[in-house]
Amino acid sequence: MQLPKKLQKKLQNRAQSNALRTLTKKSNLIDFSSNDYLGFAASKDLFDYTNELIRNRGQKKNGSTGSRLLSGNHEWYVEAEKILTKFHHAEAALIFNSGYDANIGFFSSVPQRGDLIFYDELIHASIRDGIQMSHAKSYKFKHNDLENLRLHIGRRRNVNNDYKEVYVATESIFSMDGDVPDLKGFVQFCKDNNCHLIVDEAHATGVFGKQGVGILQELGIEDQVFARINTFGKALGCHGAVILGSQDLINYLVNFARSFIYTTGLPPHSLAAIQSAYKTLQSTSEIEKLKSNISFFNNKLEELNLKSKFIKSDSAIHCCIISGNDRVKHVAQEIQKKGFDVKPILSPTVPKGKERLRICLHSFNSKAEITEVLELLTTFVSN
Repeated sequence: MQLPKKLQKKLQNRAQSNALRTLTKKSNLIDFSSNDYLGFAASKDLFDYTNELIRNRGQKKNGSTGSRLLSGNHEWYVEAEKILTKFHHAEAALIFNSGYDANIGFFSSVPQRGDLIFYDELIHASIRDGIQMSHAKSYKFKHNDLENLRLHIGRRRNVNNDYKEVYVATESIFSMDGDVPDLKGFVQFCKDNNCHLIVDEAHATGVFGKQGVGILQELGIEDQVFARINTFGKALGCHGAVILGSQDLINYLVNFARSFIYTTGLPPHSLAAIQSAYKTLQSTSEIEKLKSNISFFNNKLEELNLKSKFIKSDSAIHCCIISGNDRVKHVAQEIQKKGFDVKPILSPTVPKGKERLRICLHSFNSKAEITEVLELLTTFVSN
Protein backbone atom coordinates (compact mmCIF):
# COMPACT_ATOMS: atom_id res chain seq x y z
CA MET A 1 0.00 0.00 0.00
CA GLN A 2 1.11 3.54 -0.69
CA LEU A 3 2.60 5.56 2.13
CA PRO A 4 0.33 8.48 3.22
CA LYS A 5 1.26 11.79 1.57
CA LYS A 6 2.15 13.49 4.87
CA LEU A 7 4.69 10.76 5.58
CA GLN A 8 6.07 10.92 2.05
CA LYS A 9 6.55 14.66 2.50
CA LYS A 10 8.46 14.14 5.74
CA LEU A 11 10.81 11.71 4.01
CA GLN A 12 11.28 14.13 1.11
CA ASN A 13 12.14 16.94 3.52
CA ARG A 14 14.76 14.74 5.19
CA ALA A 15 16.29 13.86 1.84
CA GLN A 16 16.37 17.51 0.74
CA SER A 17 18.24 18.51 3.90
CA ASN A 18 20.71 15.65 3.35
CA ALA A 19 19.61 14.13 6.67
CA LEU A 20 17.82 10.99 5.47
CA ARG A 21 18.77 8.01 7.60
CA THR A 22 19.45 4.67 5.90
CA LEU A 23 20.67 1.27 7.08
CA THR A 24 24.10 0.23 5.85
CA LYS A 25 26.08 -2.97 6.19
CA LYS A 26 28.88 -3.13 8.73
CA SER A 27 32.10 -2.06 7.05
CA ASN A 28 35.57 -3.56 7.23
CA LEU A 29 37.05 -0.16 7.98
CA ILE A 30 39.13 0.52 11.10
CA ASP A 31 36.62 1.15 13.87
CA PHE A 32 36.37 4.71 15.13
CA SER A 33 32.57 4.79 15.37
CA SER A 34 31.22 1.95 17.51
CA ASN A 35 30.46 1.93 21.24
CA ASP A 36 32.54 -1.24 21.67
CA TYR A 37 35.10 0.68 23.73
CA LEU A 38 36.92 -2.35 25.17
CA GLY A 39 36.52 -4.71 22.22
CA PHE A 40 34.27 -7.01 24.25
CA ALA A 41 31.64 -7.30 21.49
CA ALA A 42 34.18 -8.96 19.21
CA SER A 43 36.07 -10.87 21.92
CA LYS A 44 36.45 -14.58 21.13
CA ASP A 45 37.46 -15.26 24.75
CA LEU A 46 34.27 -13.64 26.04
CA PHE A 47 32.20 -15.55 23.49
CA ASP A 48 33.79 -18.85 24.48
CA TYR A 49 33.42 -18.15 28.19
CA THR A 50 29.72 -17.37 27.77
CA ASN A 51 29.13 -20.58 25.83
CA GLU A 52 31.05 -22.54 28.45
CA LEU A 53 28.78 -21.14 31.17
CA ILE A 54 25.72 -22.27 29.21
CA ARG A 55 27.16 -25.73 28.45
CA ASN A 56 28.18 -26.34 32.06
CA ARG A 57 24.55 -25.89 33.09
CA GLY A 58 23.41 -28.35 30.45
CA GLN A 59 20.89 -25.79 29.25
CA LYS A 60 20.05 -25.48 25.57
CA LYS A 61 17.30 -22.90 25.48
CA ASN A 62 16.82 -20.34 22.73
CA GLY A 63 14.39 -18.06 24.52
CA SER A 64 13.01 -17.06 27.90
CA THR A 65 9.47 -18.28 26.98
CA GLY A 66 7.65 -15.17 28.25
CA SER A 67 7.74 -12.01 30.32
CA ARG A 68 9.58 -12.13 33.64
CA LEU A 69 6.31 -11.89 35.53
CA LEU A 70 4.95 -14.98 33.78
CA SER A 71 7.44 -17.66 32.73
CA GLY A 72 10.61 -15.77 31.79
CA ASN A 73 12.28 -15.09 35.14
CA HIS A 74 14.90 -17.84 34.79
CA GLU A 75 17.80 -18.39 37.20
CA TRP A 76 20.25 -16.45 34.99
CA TYR A 77 18.33 -13.27 35.77
CA VAL A 78 18.53 -13.85 39.51
CA GLU A 79 22.27 -14.52 39.38
CA ALA A 80 23.03 -11.57 37.10
CA GLU A 81 21.13 -9.11 39.29
CA LYS A 82 23.04 -10.34 42.35
CA ILE A 83 26.31 -9.75 40.50
CA LEU A 84 25.23 -6.27 39.43
CA THR A 85 24.05 -5.32 42.92
CA LYS A 86 27.40 -6.29 44.41
CA PHE A 87 29.58 -4.84 41.64
CA HIS A 88 27.80 -1.48 41.56
CA HIS A 89 27.29 -1.12 45.34
CA ALA A 90 23.51 -0.99 45.00
CA GLU A 91 20.73 -2.14 47.29
CA ALA A 92 18.85 -3.72 44.40
CA ALA A 93 18.97 -4.12 40.62
CA LEU A 94 16.46 -4.75 37.83
CA ILE A 95 17.51 -5.80 34.34
CA PHE A 96 15.67 -4.42 31.30
CA ASN A 97 15.93 -5.55 27.67
CA SER A 98 17.76 -2.36 26.64
CA GLY A 99 18.80 1.06 27.87
CA TYR A 100 15.89 2.50 25.91
CA ASP A 101 13.45 0.20 27.69
CA ALA A 102 14.98 1.07 31.07
CA ASN A 103 14.64 4.82 30.55
CA ILE A 104 11.16 4.54 29.05
CA GLY A 105 10.07 2.34 31.96
CA PHE A 106 11.50 4.57 34.66
CA PHE A 107 10.44 8.00 33.43
CA SER A 108 6.99 6.96 32.27
CA SER A 109 6.09 5.35 35.60
CA VAL A 110 8.01 6.94 38.50
CA PRO A 111 7.28 10.70 38.23
CA GLN A 112 3.59 11.26 38.96
CA ARG A 113 0.99 13.88 38.12
CA GLY A 114 1.84 16.92 40.22
CA ASP A 115 5.59 16.14 40.15
CA LEU A 116 8.30 18.03 38.26
CA ILE A 117 11.09 16.69 36.05
CA PHE A 118 14.11 18.81 35.12
CA TYR A 119 16.40 17.36 32.46
CA ASP A 120 19.60 18.41 30.74
CA GLU A 121 18.85 19.85 27.30
CA LEU A 122 21.20 17.27 25.71
CA ILE A 123 19.72 14.28 27.51
CA HIS A 124 19.35 11.06 25.51
CA ALA A 125 16.26 10.55 23.34
CA SER A 126 15.17 7.54 25.40
CA ILE A 127 14.84 9.72 28.50
CA ARG A 128 12.98 12.40 26.55
CA ASP A 129 10.57 9.78 25.24
CA GLY A 130 9.98 8.41 28.73
CA ILE A 131 9.37 11.93 30.05
CA GLN A 132 6.81 12.58 27.29
CA MET A 133 4.89 9.51 28.47
CA SER A 134 4.87 10.75 32.07
CA HIS A 135 2.03 12.73 33.67
CA ALA A 136 4.55 14.98 35.44
CA LYS A 137 5.45 18.44 34.12
CA SER A 138 8.93 18.65 32.63
CA TYR A 139 11.43 21.41 31.88
CA LYS A 140 14.90 21.35 30.35
CA PHE A 141 17.90 23.21 31.76
CA LYS A 142 21.05 24.37 29.97
CA HIS A 143 23.63 21.68 29.36
CA ASN A 144 25.65 20.86 32.49
CA ASP A 145 24.55 24.18 34.02
CA LEU A 146 23.74 23.86 37.72
CA GLU A 147 22.96 27.55 38.08
CA ASN A 148 20.42 27.37 35.28
CA LEU A 149 18.85 24.34 36.96
CA ARG A 150 18.72 26.28 40.24
CA LEU A 151 17.01 29.17 38.45
CA HIS A 152 14.39 26.90 36.82
CA ILE A 153 13.54 25.07 40.03
CA GLY A 154 13.35 28.34 41.96
CA ARG A 155 10.95 29.82 39.41
CA ARG A 156 8.64 26.81 39.40
CA ARG A 157 8.53 26.59 43.17
CA ASN A 158 7.82 30.31 43.44
CA VAL A 159 4.89 29.95 41.05
CA ASN A 160 3.53 26.82 42.71
CA ASN A 161 5.01 25.30 45.84
CA ASP A 162 2.53 22.42 45.83
CA TYR A 163 4.62 20.11 43.62
CA LYS A 164 5.01 16.80 45.41
CA GLU A 165 8.36 15.51 44.11
CA VAL A 166 11.13 16.94 41.93
CA TYR A 167 13.30 14.73 39.70
CA VAL A 168 16.57 15.82 38.04
CA ALA A 169 17.93 13.79 35.11
CA THR A 170 21.43 13.92 33.66
CA GLU A 171 24.12 11.62 32.21
CA SER A 172 27.61 10.90 33.47
CA ILE A 173 28.95 10.91 29.88
CA PHE A 174 26.91 12.61 27.17
CA SER A 175 26.76 10.48 24.05
CA MET A 176 26.91 13.32 21.51
CA ASP A 177 29.47 15.53 23.30
CA GLY A 178 31.51 13.09 25.40
CA ASP A 179 31.65 15.55 28.29
CA VAL A 180 31.01 15.08 32.02
CA PRO A 181 28.79 17.19 34.32
CA ASP A 182 29.75 18.24 37.84
CA LEU A 183 28.19 15.15 39.39
CA LYS A 184 29.28 16.00 42.93
CA GLY A 185 27.68 19.38 42.43
CA PHE A 186 24.45 17.80 41.19
CA VAL A 187 24.38 15.43 44.16
CA GLN A 188 24.83 18.28 46.63
CA PHE A 189 22.28 20.45 44.85
CA CYS A 190 19.67 17.67 44.91
CA LYS A 191 20.38 17.00 48.58
CA ASP A 192 20.03 20.70 49.47
CA ASN A 193 16.86 21.14 47.40
CA ASN A 194 15.10 17.87 48.18
CA CYS A 195 15.30 16.53 44.60
CA HIS A 196 15.68 12.97 43.30
CA LEU A 197 18.73 12.61 41.03
CA ILE A 198 18.75 10.11 38.14
CA VAL A 199 22.02 9.50 36.27
CA ASP A 200 22.41 7.52 33.05
CA GLU A 201 25.87 5.90 33.07
CA ALA A 202 25.60 4.21 29.66
CA HIS A 203 28.89 5.57 28.27
CA ALA A 204 30.79 5.49 31.59
CA THR A 205 30.19 1.85 32.51
CA GLY A 206 33.31 -0.17 31.74
CA VAL A 207 35.32 2.97 31.00
CA PHE A 208 35.66 4.96 34.25
CA GLY A 209 36.52 3.89 37.78
CA LYS A 210 38.31 0.84 39.10
CA GLN A 211 37.29 -2.20 37.00
CA GLY A 212 34.98 0.09 34.97
CA VAL A 213 32.42 0.65 37.74
CA GLY A 214 31.44 4.06 36.32
CA ILE A 215 31.95 7.68 37.32
CA LEU A 216 29.52 7.76 40.26
CA GLN A 217 31.36 4.96 42.03
CA GLU A 218 34.71 6.46 41.08
CA LEU A 219 33.59 9.62 42.90
CA GLY A 220 32.13 7.63 45.79
CA ILE A 221 28.66 9.20 45.48
CA GLU A 222 26.66 6.26 44.11
CA ASP A 223 24.65 5.87 47.33
CA GLN A 224 23.44 9.49 47.06
CA VAL A 225 21.73 8.99 43.69
CA PHE A 226 18.06 7.99 43.52
CA ALA A 227 18.47 5.84 40.39
CA ARG A 228 21.32 4.80 38.11
CA ILE A 229 20.92 3.37 34.61
CA ASN A 230 23.83 1.24 33.36
CA THR A 231 23.76 -0.40 29.95
CA PHE A 232 25.54 -3.46 28.60
CA GLY A 233 25.51 -2.69 24.87
CA LYS A 234 28.51 -0.38 24.88
CA ALA A 235 31.76 -1.17 26.74
CA LEU A 236 30.31 -4.46 28.04
CA GLY A 237 29.81 -5.71 24.48
CA CYS A 238 26.51 -7.52 25.05
CA HIS A 239 22.87 -6.49 25.41
CA GLY A 240 20.42 -5.12 27.98
CA ALA A 241 20.51 -2.59 30.81
CA VAL A 242 19.98 -2.34 34.55
CA ILE A 243 18.34 0.18 36.87
CA LEU A 244 20.10 0.37 40.23
CA GLY A 245 18.43 1.80 43.31
CA SER A 246 16.61 0.96 46.51
CA GLN A 247 14.65 -2.26 46.92
CA ASP A 248 11.47 -0.16 47.16
CA LEU A 249 12.23 1.47 43.80
CA ILE A 250 12.83 -1.92 42.16
CA ASN A 251 9.60 -3.29 43.63
CA TYR A 252 7.77 -0.29 42.22
CA LEU A 253 9.26 -0.75 38.73
CA VAL A 254 8.32 -4.45 38.70
CA ASN A 255 4.74 -3.39 39.32
CA PHE A 256 4.41 -0.25 37.21
CA ALA A 257 7.15 -0.01 34.50
CA ARG A 258 5.29 -1.10 31.39
CA SER A 259 8.44 -1.65 29.31
CA PHE A 260 9.43 -4.25 31.92
CA ILE A 261 6.04 -5.85 32.51
CA TYR A 262 4.79 -6.27 28.95
CA THR A 263 7.80 -7.65 27.12
CA THR A 264 9.41 -11.04 26.69
CA GLY A 265 12.46 -11.50 28.90
CA LEU A 266 16.01 -11.82 27.60
CA PRO A 267 17.11 -15.36 26.71
CA PRO A 268 19.52 -17.26 28.99
CA HIS A 269 22.44 -16.69 26.62
CA SER A 270 22.08 -12.89 26.92
CA LEU A 271 22.20 -13.09 30.71
CA ALA A 272 25.18 -15.44 30.61
CA ALA A 273 26.94 -12.92 28.35
CA ILE A 274 26.29 -10.16 30.90
CA GLN A 275 27.76 -12.31 33.67
CA SER A 276 30.79 -13.13 31.49
CA ALA A 277 31.37 -9.46 30.65
CA TYR A 278 31.31 -8.40 34.30
CA LYS A 279 33.67 -11.19 35.27
CA THR A 280 36.03 -10.13 32.47
CA LEU A 281 35.88 -6.48 33.60
CA GLN A 282 37.45 -7.44 36.92
CA SER A 283 40.69 -8.66 35.35
CA THR A 284 40.97 -7.03 31.92
CA SER A 285 43.82 -4.77 30.84
CA GLU A 286 41.64 -3.19 28.13
CA ILE A 287 40.44 -0.35 30.38
CA GLU A 288 44.01 0.91 30.88
CA LYS A 289 44.68 0.61 27.14
CA LEU A 290 41.60 2.72 26.44
CA LYS A 291 42.65 5.36 28.97
CA SER A 292 46.08 5.49 27.35
CA ASN A 293 44.49 6.03 23.93
CA ILE A 294 42.24 8.79 25.27
CA SER A 295 45.26 10.61 26.71
CA PHE A 296 47.23 10.12 23.48
CA PHE A 297 44.31 11.44 21.41
CA ASN A 298 44.02 14.63 23.49
CA ASN A 299 47.76 15.23 23.33
CA LYS A 300 47.63 14.78 19.56
CA LEU A 301 44.87 17.37 19.30
CA GLU A 302 47.21 19.86 20.96
CA GLU A 303 50.10 18.91 18.71
CA LEU A 304 48.04 19.29 15.52
CA ASN A 305 46.28 22.49 16.65
CA LEU A 306 42.88 20.80 16.49
CA LYS A 307 41.84 21.30 20.10
CA SER A 308 39.68 24.36 19.39
CA LYS A 309 37.61 22.36 16.89
CA PHE A 310 36.73 19.64 19.41
CA ILE A 311 34.36 19.60 22.37
CA LYS A 312 36.48 19.06 25.48
CA SER A 313 36.34 15.40 26.49
CA ASP A 314 38.26 12.93 28.63
CA SER A 315 35.94 10.09 27.69
CA ALA A 316 36.03 7.69 24.74
CA ILE A 317 33.78 10.02 22.71
CA HIS A 318 35.35 12.95 20.84
CA CYS A 319 33.45 15.34 18.59
CA CYS A 320 34.78 17.75 15.99
CA ILE A 321 32.23 20.46 15.15
CA ILE A 322 31.82 20.76 11.38
CA SER A 323 28.72 22.83 10.66
CA GLY A 324 26.30 21.75 7.94
CA ASN A 325 25.02 18.29 7.02
CA ASP A 326 26.58 18.43 3.54
CA ARG A 327 30.01 19.46 4.81
CA VAL A 328 30.29 17.01 7.70
CA LYS A 329 29.06 14.12 5.52
CA HIS A 330 31.68 14.99 2.91
CA VAL A 331 34.50 15.02 5.47
CA ALA A 332 33.36 11.69 6.90
CA GLN A 333 33.20 10.11 3.44
CA GLU A 334 36.69 11.30 2.57
CA ILE A 335 38.15 9.83 5.76
CA GLN A 336 36.22 6.60 5.20
CA LYS A 337 37.83 6.33 1.75
CA LYS A 338 41.17 6.19 3.56
CA GLY A 339 40.04 3.17 5.56
CA PHE A 340 38.71 4.67 8.81
CA ASP A 341 35.14 4.28 9.98
CA VAL A 342 34.14 7.67 11.39
CA LYS A 343 30.54 8.82 11.40
CA PRO A 344 28.94 12.23 10.82
CA ILE A 345 26.25 13.27 13.30
CA LEU A 346 23.68 15.35 11.47
CA SER A 347 20.91 17.72 12.42
CA PRO A 348 18.22 17.12 13.64
CA THR A 349 20.02 14.54 15.85
CA VAL A 350 22.11 17.49 17.04
CA PRO A 351 21.12 21.18 16.75
CA LYS A 352 21.52 22.83 13.37
CA GLY A 353 24.97 24.40 13.16
CA LYS A 354 26.35 21.87 15.67
CA GLU A 355 26.79 19.00 13.22
CA ARG A 356 29.88 17.04 14.01
CA LEU A 357 32.30 14.26 13.21
CA ARG A 358 32.06 11.79 16.11
CA ILE A 359 35.20 9.78 16.83
CA CYS A 360 34.93 6.90 19.28
CA LEU A 361 38.14 5.55 20.75
CA HIS A 362 38.72 1.93 21.69
CA SER A 363 41.32 -0.06 23.57
CA PHE A 364 42.23 -1.84 20.33
CA ASN A 365 42.94 1.30 18.25
CA SER A 366 46.67 1.75 17.73
CA LYS A 367 48.51 5.02 18.29
CA ALA A 368 49.42 5.00 14.58
CA GLU A 369 45.75 4.72 13.60
CA ILE A 370 44.77 7.58 15.90
CA THR A 371 47.57 9.73 14.50
CA GLU A 372 46.56 9.03 10.90
CA VAL A 373 42.88 9.82 11.49
CA LEU A 374 43.71 13.17 13.07
CA GLU A 375 46.29 14.05 10.42
CA LEU A 376 43.67 13.33 7.76
CA LEU A 377 41.21 15.54 9.60
CA THR A 378 43.64 18.49 9.53
CA THR A 379 43.42 18.49 5.73
CA PHE A 380 39.68 19.22 5.94
CA VAL A 381 39.45 21.45 9.01
CA SER A 382 41.22 24.79 8.91
CA ASN A 383 42.29 26.45 12.15
